[in-house]
Amino acid sequence: QAQLVESGGGLVQAGGSLRLSCAASGHSFSTHAMGWFRQAPVKEREFVAAISWSGGSTYYADSVKGRFTIFRDNAKNTVYLQMNSLKPEDAAVYYCAESRSYYYSPGSVDYGMDYWGKGTLVTVSS
Repeated sequence: QAQLVESGGGLVQAGGSLRLSCAASGHSFSTHAMGWFRQAPVKEREFVAAISWSGGSTYYADSVKGRFTIFRDNAKNTVYLQMNSLKPEDAAVYYCAESRSYYYSPGSVDYGMDYWGKGTLVTVSS
């Protein structure tokens, strides 16, 4: 059973930056796709970004393209989400997720993710 622990959330002013981290417990992290998702109050969870097992393929929601960057360090079993030019609408609980597949599968149940972290809160003040 994978365990994912997010960190790095907090309060930031609009236009500012934050870097989220997600530390995964051992096993097969380096062969698994990873993703970031978010859920704002009274909204459904939505996809933010994903990355393939090697980091060679990345995927982004249109709303964050050009502002957010997902990357991973397989030696540290960690995936990151660098968030720049933050907007008030980016405020949400951000969740890290792990798939047992090599690549992100957007059309799959639960976005193809098998394990989820408990989330970290990002607040953006205007």
